[in-house]
Amino acid sequence: MTAPDPMNPFPLAEGERRCMFVRPLLTSDRTEVGEYTYYDASEDSAGFEESRVLYAFGPERLVIGRFCSIAVGVRFVMPGANHVSSGPSAYPFTIFPGAWQEGTLEAFQAGRPGKRDTVVGNDVWFGRDVTVMPGVQIGDGAIIATGSMVTRDVEPYTIVGGNPAAVVRRRFSDADVRRLLAAAWWDWPVDVITRHAATLMAGDVAEIERIAAEEVRVGADR
Repeated sequence: MTAPDPMNPFPLAEGERRCMFVRPLLTSDRTEVGEYTYYDASEDSAGFEESRVLYAFGPERLVIGRFCSIAVGVRFVMPGANHVSSGPSAYPFTIFPGAWQEGTLEAFQAGRPGKRDTVVGNDVWFGRDVTVMPGVQIGDGAIIATGSMVTRDVEPYTIVGGNPAAVVRRRFSDADVRRLLAAAWWDWPVDVITRHAATLMAGDVAEIERIAAEEVRVGADR
């Protein structure tokens, strides 16, 4: 048995939208998603970028790593959603073509809130109906609970939940998080991942370290 083809958008069965790989569906150079990251598109009427990436009008990018799990209703709100609010009115005159746009473009550019890219690490699990706000950075191995509104950065291997999302607990100790980040299983050759998938799901940190040392690094040195 071989691993799924990461460039086949339907890894379960042709047309099955409960699990669709995102990477082969992308069309915008402002969206970058790693291999094997999937989303549940069973309730979407359009593709990932149209249904899940909102207000992507500016230069900021959405970057998502490998092996992430994105449930139904997860939305990434991009900085284009922000209105200039430094003056008396927060009304978005600039979005309307014609005299309003021409007369306010300079004010919009000068007052536009500066935002960074939205960056999601590897092996992040998003529960149903999560909203990620502009510029948030989410670390590797994090879990975002159902219905959360993520307004601030999330540390690696941390579970957050609520509105606004707050830390529920750390999945591992600080020392073990460092060991897991060093092992970076999501970057292993896919054949190594395939052989050790059960260990990745149910093993411990020491086993992951051992595989990284004995199979991945040794193989890279050959």
